[in-house]
Amino acid sequence: MDLGFEVRFDRPWFLLLLLLLPVIWVYSFNSLAGLGRFRRWFAILLRSAVLTILVCALAQMQWQQKTDRLTVIYLLDQSESIPVEQRDLMLQYAAKEVRAHRRKNTNDMAGVIIFGTTAKIESAPFDGDIPTIGEIESDFDLNRDKTSIESALKLARASFPEGTARRVVIVTDGNENVGDSLSVAQSMAEDGIGINVLPINRLASDDVAVEKIVLPSELRRGQEFEARVVVNNQTTDPDADPVKGRLVLTPTSKNSDLPVIEHEVELKPGKNIVGFNHKIDQASIFTFEAKFVPDDEKSDLIKQNNRATAFSHVRGKGRVLLIEDGFYPGEFQSLIQTLQSNSIEVDVISTKELYSSAAELLQYDSVILGNVPRASGSDEPSDQPAEVESFSNAQIQMLVDNCEQFGCGLVMIGGDRALGAGGWSNSPLEKAMPVDFQIKNDKVSAVGALAMMMHGCEMANANYWQVQIAKEALSVLGPMDYCGVIDWSDWGGKPRWLWKLPKGVDRVYGNRKRMKGMVSRMNTGDMPDFNAPMKVMLAGLKNVDASMKHVIIISDGDPTPPTKALLQKFIDAKIKISTCAVGTHGPAGSTPLKNIAKTTSGNYYVIKDARALPQIYQREARRVAKPVIRESATGFSVIQTPQGASHEILQGIDLESMPPFLGYVMTTIKKNSLVEQLAVSSDPDDGGENSTLLATWRFGNGRATAFTSDGGHKWTSQWLDTGQYDKMFVQAIRHSMRPITESANFSVATEHRDGRVSVTVTALDEDDNFINFLDIAGTGIGPDGKSMPLQFQPAGPGRYVAESAANGDGNFLASIFPGEGYERLTTGVNISYSSEYSDRESNLALMQSLAQYKPRGGKEGDVIEGDLSKSGFDQLLEYNNFTPTLTAAINIEDIWPFLVVLCGLTFVADVFIRRVAVTFEWVPAAWSVLLEAFGLKKERQDAPASISRLQSRKAEIEKDIESRRAATKFEADPEIQVSGKQQLEDVLASEIAKTPAPPPKIERKEKDEEEQYTSRLLAAKKKAQEKQNRGKKDS
Repeated sequence: MDLGFEVRFDRPWFLLLLLLLPVIWVYSFNSLAGLGRFRRWFAILLRSAVLTILVCALAQMQWQQKTDRLTVIYLLDQSESIPVEQRDLMLQYAAKEVRAHRRKNTNDMAGVIIFGTTAKIESAPFDGDIPTIGEIESDFDLNRDKTSIESALKLARASFPEGTARRVVIVTDGNENVGDSLSVAQSMAEDGIGINVLPINRLASDDVAVEKIVLPSELRRGQEFEARVVVNNQTTDPDADPVKGRLVLTPTSKNSDLPVIEHEVELKPGKNIVGFNHKIDQASIFTFEAKFVPDDEKSDLIKQNNRATAFSHVRGKGRVLLIEDGFYPGEFQSLIQTLQSNSIEVDVISTKELYSSAAELLQYDSVILGNVPRASGSDEPSDQPAEVESFSNAQIQMLVDNCEQFGCGLVMIGGDRALGAGGWSNSPLEKAMPVDFQIKNDKVSAVGALAMMMHGCEMANANYWQVQIAKEALSVLGPMDYCGVIDWSDWGGKPRWLWKLPKGVDRVYGNRKRMKGMVSRMNTGDMPDFNAPMKVMLAGLKNVDASMKHVIIISDGDPTPPTKALLQKFIDAKIKISTCAVGTHGPAGSTPLKNIAKTTSGNYYVIKDARALPQIYQREARRVAKPVIRESATGFSVIQTPQGASHEILQGIDLESMPPFLGYVMTTIKKNSLVEQLAVSSDPDDGGENSTLLATWRFGNGRATAFTSDGGHKWTSQWLDTGQYDKMFVQAIRHSMRPITESANFSVATEHRDGRVSVTVTALDEDDNFINFLDIAGTGIGPDGKSMPLQFQPAGPGRYVAESAANGDGNFLASIFPGEGYERLTTGVNISYSSEYSDRESNLALMQSLAQYKPRGGKEGDVIEGDLSKSGFDQLLEYNNFTPTLTAAINIEDIWPFLVVLCGLTFVADVFIRRVAVTFEWVPAAWSVLLEAFGLKKERQDAPASISRLQSRKAEIEKDIESRRAATKFEADPEIQVSGKQQLEDVLASEIAKTPAPPPKIERKEKDEEEQYTSRLLAAKKKAQEKQNRGKKDS
């Protein structure tokens, strides 16, 4: 008989433990014999129940019940291939359909998922109408340029609740261009999930699409070429009139402005090729954009596919990028002229206008950092708040990747704001250089000390930003530098150091990780006074043996200002204080903080955006790094190493004959066999460990070079008049560029298909023979700006192929290295627009295939007929998506947790029965009391004399006897002497005799088994004692 439910066990093998029940019965029957017959059997029953319930719990007993409850999730296609008006109607359809057909008696559930490139939940499944405000709410960040039905199906399968039948309703045009929805639909059908499809019917319409631009990916400066634009006039009528309009070709580059070229065109039905003849006289990477503008807007319905882009690398003789400090422009003008006079093109940008993408760096053969700090600003004293410009972490990584992966040269020229003095320590750029920017030799007095006071507790996200700025400052400091952080403790009301108590300032070496960990746990209080913490900081810094000491304060300026005497002590100790004013009780800015910075010759910053704080602290921490600068009024001599004597950078140059140079930035040479140390300073005489002047090495696919003195502005100004100076820099820059020592003919082809880019390289030598066994490496940059490696594999004689994913629209750039000595190849492919804008009609075949999958135990889905429009809602609502045509779901509930509780209660009952003797003699008395309480007990006429009657009668007799004694003379009768007591007892006896006799006692036929058991025990004990006593008498 089908009861509609089943009891099952998830671990049925535990039921074998029930075989222990007979053992428990036999053991308990003997061991519990003393409880009596009734209690013994009841205790055995409870023990059996405890074991049975415990075994069922271990077997994970489940309650399984079939249910007709159904969950329907609507998958709404919000991609760009569907008109906006129809996308808006999808949610209205789902809400109306749920209100019309959801079965409330079975608590059916409904939900909504929207999808484009990815899928998102608009409304999670629940047993009610779909809430809506008339428009979709969660599509603000939905990527619509592709259609992935697969992602929507996967999200729906994960969103279904347990214990219900499941169905999805896909509302789409079927133009899937990402993923494989059919394979997911098949697996869902195997799981019993039904699929219905409401197609969005789109008929083919007339449209014009710019498909691509064909032009050479590599050009020489001044070379004439033709750019061909492929335009497709898509129409259903092959005899239609041509579409008239303008085709505009725009070449652009970051550093070049070229004229726009326009052609009036008449596009015949089908593909049209329009050519543009062009010539570019500037070396750069140029992006070409072709755009079609129709004369009649009605002849071109989809505007998104009216443009395409491509790029070409216009090469010159050699091109480098020089990045200079925007606050100190013109320092390298002499070097720029020298490079240009040697046929090396130089582009100059400042730190105020840095590159924004890796693609901008691909056009250069080498990048030069000329005395550039990580965070720059003017060091000149000023009454105005200081400005800061800095490299972002992403821009630093682009520089490193451009050298390591794309083979571009990287050269750092020193100065008082470069290398370790520029805050580059512990950055990715340090890893790319042949020298470390930190001094790890305690014999060198390049030591600084930094103390930071934290009082920004009242600004937004205060603790987060204070942690970040402290960590940034710690990262800039060298291992031999000292650091301390002080804040205010509300608990106790006093300033406190975070570490190294009581001095509070400790060396960074070996403690950097621990310091950052303590900073992360910092929780600052509200500081009422500057004097107390500044006195503590002054005492801590005085105890440190450092040649440069600096303090940074962040505050809202509310604490009591420090005294002039205290500030004078900082001046006497040569400690500068920089201040950061944050706005907490009004606009940012503080006169006390400004006075502190001005008095001690520090910098004053007004913080309007907290995101600028890390860069400010990086810049201020550079002050502590100043000891790595080694200067001398008389100058240092150059010592050329054995490696430098034969190196191509120093060919024809005798550095030891150069005039003395006045300073350089100390570094630590890397212990790596690839590092070539070419020249060192005469001071200190440490074997070149910290005195490197010129070094280079191979870093990945590129070369990195470091010159630790400056470019002639200050320290090497005496070198400018020597011809060897110009020659050294020209040779160093050329050496950083990838050398070309082999000649070959390489052709590169690219193709974009199904979200992947294929790059094919064909290699021929001078005699047009295939070049095999090349170790080709490459790196690509996708439209999203992210780099990825290209793994080339042989695909035939002289042919090598690599593939990579390419997501998004735009240019996919690739830099290819055929091998040592060969010229670097630059190529790419344009992904003009998504296929969303090229699909002109619905994919009905895909939608029918999705609906035809038959769910396990149910009926196959349907393609819903009707038009998704306001006028078509009535027809669409005739179809019921909540029809129960799927296999009834099984609702599973675990009941073993309840069994565990029941087992505990049953065990308590078992213990109670065995330990507590329960009798029922109290029942009649309790019943009598209960009846009397409710007035249901009847009084008997012949009730026996109560104690009160007897006591009353006794009192009367005693009174009578006393009265007689008082009135009669006492004469004792010798024969009859009856006492008053006797008379009283006789009277009481006579009174008692007058009362009716109590009902005869009914003898129980069977004595209580427990009394018999106790009597037998007492008799046995008495008998044993008597026997023992007789034995003693006989002895």
